[in-house]
Amino acid sequence: MTSLQRAVVWLVLLVAAGLMQGCSTVGAKTPGQRLDPWEKWNRKVFGFNEKLDEHVIKPVAVTYSEVVPRPVRSGVDNFFGNAADAWSAINNLLQGKFSNGLHDVVRFGTNTIFGLGGVLDVATEFGLDHQYEDFGQTLGRWGVGAGAYVVWPVLGPSSVRESFALPLDLSASPALVFRNGAVKWEITGLQLVNKRAGLLGATKVLDDIALDKYTFVRDAYLQRRRSLVYDGEDGPQRPDDGKNETDDGGPPPVSEKPAAPAADSAKPAAPAASQPAPQPAPAKP
Repeated sequence: MTSLQRAVVWLVLLVAAGLMQGCSTVGAKTPGQRLDPWEKWNRKVFGFNEKLDEHVIKPVAVTYSEVVPRPVRSGVDNFFGNAADAWSAINNLLQGKFSNGLHDVVRFGTNTIFGLGGVLDVATEFGLDHQYEDFGQTLGRWGVGAGAYVVWPVLGPSSVRESFALPLDLSASPALVFRNGAVKWEITGLQLVNKRAGLLGATKVLDDIALDKYTFVRDAYLQRRRSLVYDGEDGPQRPDDGKNETDDGGPPPVSEKPAAPAADSAKPAAPAASQPAPQPAPAKP
């Protein structure tokens, strides 16, 4: 890891630690404030990212998608996806999902050996699909709450928990195996541009439908991260109102009052009150 990368990692950790400490001092009274207590600052960073994307990243991505043939771009996607499979295997094992971890190991090995280092996605043809897991999801499965929402310059939407996981998740890239600093930055730049090119259609739709783009992106990001942490299942709930909590750490609360026992359908019905037996009608003469 170069000195610049170390500096970035320490900066992220220090700022994230400050944000985590700030979470405990923010006396928010409404769910929206608990969710995004730094909204004023986050909107400024979001606006900066939008300008950077509009004037720099998006034009490069558009040129990339127009110049580079689709099969080549698919190969680049597969190459970076193969590295993500290796990182996903580690996180699945850390979460105790050993079957999924083995699935990722087999997928990574198959594409690395038979797919020209991951350029070809052979594993999908064999029925081994992607199931990406990152360290942020691992922290969530360990019970670490998401914390407040935060927007990072260039990197975009995140949370306090994801900010702690960010250095490791960013390091899980093919650039990690190269010692040459120039090559590392070239691969990182290619990964960024290729990913942005794949989102061109989605951002166009977002620009057309979102009245408040910041709020739309924030809510979509937090909902998606929550779904990924809990594999699409319901997370813990607040004991006060039963609604899903925005801070998704810890096990779901257990009700102190035991549930009322269900009615026993097998219990025989109470016997009816005894009635005098009917007398037979007299015979006609």
